[in-house]
Amino acid sequence: MSEPTVFLASGFCRLRIDLAYDGTNYAGWAPQPDRRTIEGELTSAISKLAGVLVEPVVAGRTDAGVHATSQVMHVDVPETADDIPNWTFRLNRILDPDIRILKVSVAAADFHARFSAIEREYQYRLADNNQILLPLERYNTATWFRPLDVDRLNEASSLLLGEHDFVAFCKFREDQKTVRTLKKFQWSRLDSGILTADVAANAFCYSMVRNLVGAAVAVGEGRFDKEWALAILENKERVSDSYVFPANGLTLVKVTY
Repeated sequence: MSEPTVFLASGFCRLRIDLAYDGTNYAGWAPQPDRRTIEGELTSAISKLAGVLVEPVVAGRTDAGVHATSQVMHVDVPETADDIPNWTFRLNRILDPDIRILKVSVAAADFHARFSAIEREYQYRLADNNQILLPLERYNTATWFRPLDVDRLNEASSLLLGEHDFVAFCKFREDQKTVRTLKKFQWSRLDSGILTADVAANAFCYSMVRNLVGAAVAVGEGRFDKEWALAILENKERVSDSYVFPANGLTLVKVTY
C-alpha cells in the first residue's frame, strides 16, 4: 500500500488513533502477502467504519513480534463518516483483543503520525542469569543465560549516544537511511530482577534496538570492553561477535510530538 500524502484531501478529516498491541502473533506492522499484520487488521476494521478503504500512517513500523503500549497512527476518513466519537468502542468490538484502541480524536489537518514525531522510545526487557521467567512475562521479556553487570551495560551504551551512522546496528534494507540521533540508552534492574533498557531516538532503523541491546550485552557479560561497542559503530560494519536479541522483549512505549 502506498504512503498517503502529507496533505489532507478535500472532504476528508484526519483522525489520530492511539493504540496498543501484543505483537506475538503478528508478522510486524506493515502488510505482507498471506500474513497477519497489525496494519492489515486495522485497515480492515477502520475501513468498515469509514465506508472507504483507508491507508494508515504509523509513527514507527514495529517488526514481527514487537509490542506497543503507546503507538500512534493517523488515517484520513470522509467528513461524513458515521459516529466518530464512538470509534474507540466500536473498533475494539471489531478487533481481536491483542490490539486495543486507546483513543480516537480528530487531528489537525497538518498532523502526520510519522513526520510530526520528534522522538520514539522503546523498552527492552531481559531476564539474565537463567532467571525463572513467570508465564505471563514470556510475552514481553527475553531471556539470557549469563549474568549481566548493569554498570558495564551502561558504560557501553553511553558511548553510542548522539548522532551517528548506525549502519552496523541495522538489518540491511535498500534505500534505508541509517544516520540517527540516539538520545537515551540506559539500563536498570527492577526489584523482580528483570533488566530493562530504555532506548530513545529521533527514529530507528530496521532491527536497530535489538542490535544495540546485543552489543551492550556482549560487554555486560564480560566478553568485551566497552570500547568494543564504540569500535563497531565507528567501523560501520556488522560483526558476528555481537548478538541480535529476540523481538518479544521489545516494546514501543512512547512517541513524542
